[in-house]
Amino acid sequence: MKDLGPLHSFLGISVTRNSQGLFLSQKSYAETIIERAGLTGCNPVATPVDTAGKLSSKKGRPYANPTKYRQLVGALQYLTFTRPDIFYVVQQVCLHMHDPKEVHMNALKRIIRYLQGSLSLGLNITRSASTNLISYTDADWGGCADTRRSTSGYCVFYGDNLIS
Repeated sequence: MKDLGPLHSFLGISVTRNSQGLFLSQKSYAETIIERAGLTGCNPVATPVDTAGKLSSKKGRPYANPTKYRQLVGALQYLTFTRPDIFYVVQQVCLHMHDPKEVHMNALKRIIRYLQGSLSLGLNITRSASTNLISYTDADWGGCADTRRSTSGYCVFYGDNLIS
């Protein structure tokens, strides 16, 4: 085994040390996704999701190139490691990988346009005196436009204890 010194990059994730801790970024990977989608130089949007409506698997015309859709969605899934801001919306487009429609591809393009305007974002890992892991999640009652079922649950963990 050999000591390679301080960590700078790992599996395509750039690691920068600062006084608070570490900053993890996948900027170059995000730029590759934008290029692969053919949206280099596109106008960015302020949010990754259009809040006007839910995506349905039954409405819309089938997308002409489902393989391209699946490749881009898969690439975005890897990007969520350092970009929790896109996790929910990427999960939403993942639900339609089996039969993507044009509206799903439009939602995917919106995520990519959001990335264009937020390339400098990443994940800050800061030092903490606490050794407890705190996790939150929320319910999306009736979130699926097709079945009207919840697409997530609700629970809070604090350390080893389930609070709700």
